[in-house]
Amino acid sequence: MLSAVPLASWADSIVSVREPDISETLSVDALPLEFYQFDPDEYWLEPEDSYWLQFSNWVLGSQRSRSRLVQSFGEWADRTLSGSDSVLPDNASYVRIGFATKSEYGDPLQLEPEGRFRLDIPTVEEKLRLVIESESDELIPLEERRRTRQLTDDQRSETDATGALRFLSEVGDAINLSNDVGIRLRIPPDAFWRATARKRWQLDEDWTLLADQRFFYFHQTGWGERSRVSFGREVGKGWRLLVASELEWVHREREFMMSQTANGFKELNNRATVNPRIGILGESQPNWRTTSYFADVTYRYRLYHSWLFGELIPAIEFPRDASFKDRTSLIVRIEMYFSGNLER
Repeated sequence: MLSAVPLASWADSIVSVREPDISETLSVDALPLEFYQFDPDEYWLEPEDSYWLQFSNWVLGSQRSRSRLVQSFGEWADRTLSGSDSVLPDNASYVRIGFATKSEYGDPLQLEPEGRFRLDIPTVEEKLRLVIESESDELIPLEERRRTRQLTDDQRSETDATGALRFLSEVGDAINLSNDVGIRLRIPPDAFWRATARKRWQLDEDWTLLADQRFFYFHQTGWGERSRVSFGREVGKGWRLLVASELEWVHREREFMMSQTANGFKELNNRATVNPRIGILGESQPNWRTTSYFADVTYRYRLYHSWLFGELIPAIEFPRDASFKDRTSLIVRIEMYFSGNLER
């Protein structure tokens, strides 16, 4: 997903993100052994000069300098739009770039660049935000959204960047409501409106229910609606289960799209997570029917700090348009985040 899948404003002026002094960090002995990919005795050894070391130093320097630029731009926009000399520490902007390669039956590995961005600026009026995003998921088919991590950039729909003013409010003491008014950043521009309501319930000591309802209207493509209900709970030994149902009305096609997924999630250690998943996709035209079955496993590894990640995603799909014959694929992805805020 230029995911999507969050730049911070912490100062009164444009400042750089400061690297912590060694005295401020934890000692070697205080860190768990699984943190290291080498023997702790090797921690203080001098690095050997190599092409890999030169390249990695270039990557680290680029990330630091670009993150400062992204953070500074977010802070400048925040102050300019709010008319205040101060900025809030709630800026959720980011830039994410990476490379992914996908292998399928009979196809060699093909390296594809990827990129996503979000400029999410809180003004001093806490309930009003400016949100600029590289894509609008209302214009992405439901089937593609559910399988987005299995796809490379050239396989995703082009939706154009959007810019919107978002007003945040609450209904009662639990329902979070947001209204967006904006345009697709293209020629000619396409005005849109969307409203989203979310609520979470703790059903009992184990089960949690999350409901998400969205209505939207695009001037050129018409209106739509999306309902999503998720049930989640801990199932033991560090695993969490999430079962989600989603129904979407596609106005231009005059049909409903549906999905049913079951997700597992576990943190293997402080660097790695695993997310197995199975799902069913369907549609209402020409009648209610299944369009695809799929399963995948996402193994995500934090390669460095909290901004460089690697992913390995084996997947299998059984689509109707291929007479439900299996299609297997393997995605290998590297992602780098540029953000002043590493709390994503």
